[in-house]
Amino acid sequence: MPSLYSLALSALLPMGSATAAPAADPPAAPEPIVHAVMTQPLPDYPGKEALILTVEYPPGGADPVHRHDAHGFVYVLEGRIVMGVAGGDEVTLGPGQAFHEGPQDLHTVGRNASRTEPAKFVVFLLKDIGTPAVLPANR
Repeated sequence: MPSLYSLALSALLPMGSATAAPAADPPAAPEPIVHAVMTQPLPDYPGKEALILTVEYPPGGADPVHRHDAHGFVYVLEGRIVMGVAGGDEVTLGPGQAFHEGPQDLHTVGRNASRTEPAKFVVFLLKDIGTPAVLPANR
C-alpha cells in the first residue's frame, strides 16, 4: 500500500512521472562592480606597483575563489562584508575595518554579508607590474 507521502507526491507530478524533477540550481551571486582608481609604479621597489580599486558588492554579491599574488589591503566604506583565506577564519567587517591577504593566500571567501543592502570597499594591492589584479585559484 502506498504511503501518504507518495500519494501526495504523485498528485503533484504529471501523469506517468515516478520522481520529482531535479531542483533548479540556485541563482549565481551577483558579481561585484570593480573600478580602478589608480595605478602607480614604485621606483623604490623595482618591478612593483600599487593598484587602488573600489569594489561594490550588490546585495547577495560574492567573488569566486581566486588569488592576487600581491599584498592586498581591504578597507570597508559601507555595509558589511565577509572575507577569508584558505586556512584562516572568516571575518565579518564593517565600515572603518580592514583585512589583509598575502601573495601566497588563496582568497576563498569574499561576499556581501547582506542580501538586502549593498557594500562598498577600497582595495590596495602591492603587486608585480603587469600581473593581473585577480588570478584564477589554480595558478
